[in-house]
Amino acid sequence: MKKQKRLSLKVTGLRRRWLINTLCVVLPLAIVCVLAVTAAFAAYYYSGMESDLRYRARTTTDFFAENMNVDYNAYYKSCVKYAQTYEDRNSIELQFINSRGQIVASSYGPWVGDSPSTSEIREAMDTRTQRAFVGVDVNTGEHIMAVSSPMVYSNGEVIGVLRFVTGTRVMHMQIMFIAAVALAFFTGFVLIIVLLTNYYIHTVLVPVADITEKAQRIATGSYGIQITAKYDDEFGVLADTINEMSNKISQNEKVQTDFISSLSHELRTPLTAITGWSETLLDGNRMDREARRGMDIIMRESKRLTEMVLGLLEFSRIEGDRMTLNVEIADIRAEFEDTIFMYGSRLRQEGIELCYFENEEEIPEIPCDPKRLRQVFLNILDNAAKHGGDGKTIDTSICCTDTDVIIEIRDYGPGIPEDELPLVKKKFYKGSSKARGTGIGLAVCDEIVTMHNGTLELSNAEGGGTRVRISLPIE
Repeated sequence: MKKQKRLSLKVTGLRRRWLINTLCVVLPLAIVCVLAVTAAFAAYYYSGMESDLRYRARTTTDFFAENMNVDYNAYYKSCVKYAQTYEDRNSIELQFINSRGQIVASSYGPWVGDSPSTSEIREAMDTRTQRAFVGVDVNTGEHIMAVSSPMVYSNGEVIGVLRFVTGTRVMHMQIMFIAAVALAFFTGFVLIIVLLTNYYIHTVLVPVADITEKAQRIATGSYGIQITAKYDDEFGVLADTINEMSNKISQNEKVQTDFISSLSHELRTPLTAITGWSETLLDGNRMDREARRGMDIIMRESKRLTEMVLGLLEFSRIEGDRMTLNVEIADIRAEFEDTIFMYGSRLRQEGIELCYFENEEEIPEIPCDPKRLRQVFLNILDNAAKHGGDGKTIDTSICCTDTDVIIEIRDYGPGIPEDELPLVKKKFYKGSSKARGTGIGLAVCDEIVTMHNGTLELSNAEGGGTRVRISLPIE
C-alpha cells in the first residue's frame, strides 16, 4: 500500500494531466508576452531612431536651403566644410550625394568607399520628400537605417540628397538584451506557476492517496478502519462518508460472524445426536434392508452437514481474528502421507484413485500446526474429489527446495474457468461449479497457509484438471 501511495505522488495520473494542462496555457501565454514585449521595444527603438534621423535631415536641409543661391563650387565647399565639422560623426554618418548617386562629401572623410545604392536615395530625388531605409547595405553587408532628404537648388532643380545613415547593430543588441530579460522574467513566472500548481495538486493528491489506500484496505476486508480527515472541505466530507461506511460494514460483518458462530454451535448439538444415534441404530440388527439404507443416508448427510458446520466455525474464527496456531516441529511428509492413506480408502469407495508419487528426497521437519495442515490437505482433497471426480484420478506429491516444502494435488476434472481463478479463494465464492458446499473451504485453507507464511496457488494443469500448489517455508 505504501509503495502504491508513493507511486501515486509521482508525475503521473492527475498530477501529470494538471501540469500538462497548466503548461499548455501558461507557456504559449509567456511566449506571446515575450514576443510582444520584444516587438514593442523594437518598434520604439526603430521609431525613435528614424524620428531622430528625419529631424536631423530636415533641420540640416533647411540650413542649406539658405545657401542654394550661391554657385555650385561654393555650395560644394560649404557641404565639405559642414561634413568635416559634424559633431556626431562617430555614431551617425552625414553624406551629401549628387544627382548621379555619387558621394560628394561625407563626415567620414574624403575616402568613404563606394557610393550607396539603397532605394530611398532615388525615391527622395523623384518624390522630392524625405525617404527612409531599414535593411542591409549591399555594399558593406551591414544592417543600417538611413534617411535621405532632397536638396533642391534655387531654380527648382534637385541637385542631390542629404543622407544620414547609422548602423543598427547596437540597437539590435539592446533589443536582444530586452528580449533576454523578458524571457528570463517570464521563465521565472512560469516556474513559479508550476511550483505553485505542483504544491496545490500535492495538497489534493495527498488526501486522495490516503483515502484511496484506506478504501483499498476496506475493499480487501479491513472493515472498521478509519480515515483521518485533515481538511474541512469535500475531501473531509468524502473521508467522513467512507468512515461511516466502514463502520457500518464492520458492524454488519460482526453481526454476521456472531450469527454464523452462534448458529454453528447450536447446530453441532443436534447433529452430534443424529450422528450418534444413526451409528447406534446401524450397529443393531433390528432394521430391514430398506431402513438400513435410509439410515446410511441420514448418517452420511449428517456427517456432511457436520463438516459444513465445522467449516463455518473455522470461518467465524478467521473473521473474528480468533484462529490460532499450535506450532511445533513436525514431520510434514508423515502428516501428508497419513492424510493420503486415510482419505484414499474413502475415495476408492467412490471410484476415484488417489495416486501418491513417492520419492527418496529427504523432507526436513518444519515448524507448523499439524492439525491445521491436515485440515488443509483434507479440504483440498475433498474439493478435488467433488469438482474433479469425473477424471477418476487425483495425483499428489511432496518435494523440497532450498527454502520451501512443496505439496501438489492435481485432479483431472474440467478445471476452473480462467476468469474465476483469481476469485476461487474468496469467501462464499462458488463460481460456475454445481458441486454442493458453502464456498468457504478454500478461503479457510488460504488463511491457514498464510498464517504459516506460505502460499496456496491454484492453476489449470496441462491436459485438463486443476493443480493446487502449497508452499510452506522450512524456517
